[in-house]
Amino acid sequence: MNKVKIPRPEHSQPAHAYWYDRKKYVTINFVVQKPKDVKVDIQTDKMILFCKNDEEDVFYNELHFFEKVQIHDSRERVYDRTINVLLRKVKPDFAWPRLQKNPEKPSWISVDFDNWRDWEHEEDEGKEEYDRYMDMIKEMSTNKGPAPDMDDLSDFVTSVVSCCPAELKHEVNGKKETLKGFNVKLQDTILFPEGGGQPDDHGFIGDVPVLRVTRQGPDAVHFVSSSVEPGQEVQLRVDWDRRFDHMQQHSGQHLITALADAMFGYKTTSWELGRQRSTIELDTPCVKPAQLQSLEEAVNEKIRAHIPVNVQLLSIDDPIVEKVRSRGLPDDHAGPIRIIDIEGVDANMCCGTHVSNLSHLQVIKLLGTEKGKKNKTSLIFLAGNRVLKYAEKSYNTERSLVSLLKTGPDEHVEAVDKIQKSVKLLQKTNLGLLRDMAVLIAQDFKNGPNRSNFFSFHKKEGDNEFMNIIANEINTEETLVFLTVGEEKGPGLFLLAGPNGRVAELGPRVLEMLQGKGAGKNGRFQGKAQSLARRGELEAFLQQCCKQHTSEEE
Repeated sequence: MNKVKIPRPEHSQPAHAYWYDRKKYVTINFVVQKPKDVKVDIQTDKMILFCKNDEEDVFYNELHFFEKVQIHDSRERVYDRTINVLLRKVKPDFAWPRLQKNPEKPSWISVDFDNWRDWEHEEDEGKEEYDRYMDMIKEMSTNKGPAPDMDDLSDFVTSVVSCCPAELKHEVNGKKETLKGFNVKLQDTILFPEGGGQPDDHGFIGDVPVLRVTRQGPDAVHFVSSSVEPGQEVQLRVDWDRRFDHMQQHSGQHLITALADAMFGYKTTSWELGRQRSTIELDTPCVKPAQLQSLEEAVNEKIRAHIPVNVQLLSIDDPIVEKVRSRGLPDDHAGPIRIIDIEGVDANMCCGTHVSNLSHLQVIKLLGTEKGKKNKTSLIFLAGNRVLKYAEKSYNTERSLVSLLKTGPDEHVEAVDKIQKSVKLLQKTNLGLLRDMAVLIAQDFKNGPNRSNFFSFHKKEGDNEFMNIIANEINTEETLVFLTVGEEKGPGLFLLAGPNGRVAELGPRVLEMLQGKGAGKNGRFQGKAQSLARRGELEAFLQQCCKQHTSEEE
């Protein structure tokens, strides 16, 4: 993993983090709305997170781990509302009583009790039932034979031909980035370069991690973070878990594509092997539910039939080549044509890695379809170990919902629907109360015996409408009104209302002291504050300005 230097920004706040402990991993979820410009530096003993949200607020977290983690098997994933960080423990089966080494817990770290399990001392409720379910799925491929072997991938010796500094442009979470490192060419390789819809292999050249493998003509170029000496003999190792996952998904795609064509005449126009799920684009405006069910039953029947998958290497002028499925060859192709042949089912031109028997797929689950581009349909699927992981995740989610909703799984949708309706009603009631409260607050000020030309008020709960109602009820042509809502020392909203000239003059100072963003016109200046920590200081300043103004008028 490349080290990313992340300096501490001048004006930032920590993102709130929820964490939980597992036997091999620690998971941290940083809560950020629509995160962007995300940078994560995971080191063995600490990590740094930098990002912004959709409001351009800057977040910076630095935490020192309770125990060391494996940086090459730790990952982050950016979602719409969170940044998920998965840390692989150096010491598996060792419980972390807290996230940070320092026993003092910062306010921005919380335990995710919904996902927390005391795995050292307690067995999960329903674990026996869950294990039976997992065994059932594993047994769906009868007579499947031994699992694929990786002995030929764990001790491959080759020579380094060249190594030179380079930059590699790649995409992470939909964002293009540039990696600096070294391009290494080997005499031979077992690592698959990205191509044919399949991501590249990862692994090691000696002790140096291979971060990316790309194809340049007939050569596979390995991108690494540190230099490797040309001419030396090295041991090459592949990340087998990643490789086998790609094999299962890619062979699964071939099988689904072949049967969708044979059963319904739906041609595959493209496919994507995603990190969590894969999609096949079918040249049809829709796939009916009955067709989807029939297709799923058919692909799993082929898996249970223990059908061999063979690789053939043919010359480009071999007549057989014209009979196999293909989307064409790349312009720089050289050497024989590689055919993946699922006996009696499909023969397809492909450069990717595949299982040697359909039984190694274990099971395929078609999750559903989505509307695709240009009158096409995207078919979403999982194969093999991904189905087991999906089942485990779904089961844990179901258990959490049972605990939260106090209902059985079959009643979850109805229970959530009731909760949503109740929340909407409460929100409507709360909004009405806030409006009434705003009017009363303004009237109390206007009717007060010690009324002055300055009014300040803060409330944790509220919104822009709440503040504007107060300002509307007070005669802001004579009174300077300063209102805020939100956390007392955290982010919030502000409104400065009063005579046009004074508001225009004081508005920039309000932005500066609240680290805020906003704008104003017609005697109103409002926006979002990054921190309300200096609110008291700002209130005193505004009050002093009002006193000086009164003295000047007298």
